[in-house]
Amino acid sequence: MHRTRRQTGICAAAVIAALVFSTAPSDAQRWPQRPVRVIVPLGPGSSPDVAARIFAEQLGARWGKAVVVENVPGADGLVGTAAFAAAHDDHVLLFSPAAPITVYPFVQEKLSYDPVRDMLPVSAAVDTFGAISVTVSLPVATLPELVEHVRSRPGKLNWASGGGAFPIVISGLTKIARLDMAHVPYRDQNLGIQDLAEGRIQLFATAMTALLPLAQAGKIRVLAMTNKERSPLWPDIPTVAASGYPELAFDGLIGVFAPRGTSDERREQISADIRAVAADQAVVKRLAATGQIVRASTPAEFTTAIEEQRSRISAIVRLVGKPPE
Repeated sequence: MHRTRRQTGICAAAVIAALVFSTAPSDAQRWPQRPVRVIVPLGPGSSPDVAARIFAEQLGARWGKAVVVENVPGADGLVGTAAFAAAHDDHVLLFSPAAPITVYPFVQEKLSYDPVRDMLPVSAAVDTFGAISVTVSLPVATLPELVEHVRSRPGKLNWASGGGAFPIVISGLTKIARLDMAHVPYRDQNLGIQDLAEGRIQLFATAMTALLPLAQAGKIRVLAMTNKERSPLWPDIPTVAASGYPELAFDGLIGVFAPRGTSDERREQISADIRAVAADQAVVKRLAATGQIVRASTPAEFTTAIEEQRSRISAIVRLVGKPPE
């Protein structure tokens, strides 16, 4: 009789425990428990910074916790990416272009982070559009016209670019099209863009958002977009593929990464919240005004997109070798 009671008590305890654990919030559901810090590895006003602040505002409302954007610029995003990897904090996320995974392993001799283990893809957030532009004093309106113009003036024209994949893309263009142009390095791309507007350099490639004010003012001319598809924001500007150079196409992929050790469950939860924010038409309109379109995804979709971009960049690097700093 006592044995039966003991067995009954054990069974009851097991049932209660099962109910407790089945109704207890999962690891992903409990998160976040405190403010979330979002590191942007580029400066204020950059495309990732603008997008990060729009998403942070909406995610904070959904999570009921502050989501604080922190700019950690330097070395074209390497400083901020390294700071994220070194934080070892499950309440720190990275909002960044894919370049720390897709570009820098090919052009940097040594990285202070592991691009596979330290940066777990959570969700794409936006696509930004890259553009190849020229000074308006150059008598060209298309990329093929630019190629012919440069070929007729070997060694007389200069080019510069923003960071990330842009130096690789223009190096690829000069290699494929057999162009003799000098590269002019800039620590601050805004100085290079200003020199482009004033005709001191002739060609510049970077995110369209950085070029937009001068393009709208008629001080520079955009010849082609570096993305695989035309931008719905600027449908009249052809892509590099449509201009005859499909091997140079890559998307301006910007998204959210979680730190090493983050569970798949939590990544899926954060991704679902990002996708919910991206579905808000007010968010879509705010991003469009900055020259970006929403591109939210699952962790698996983001991983696939990163691998595709990595493959494209790898192919160009094999063609041209290490690009200029």
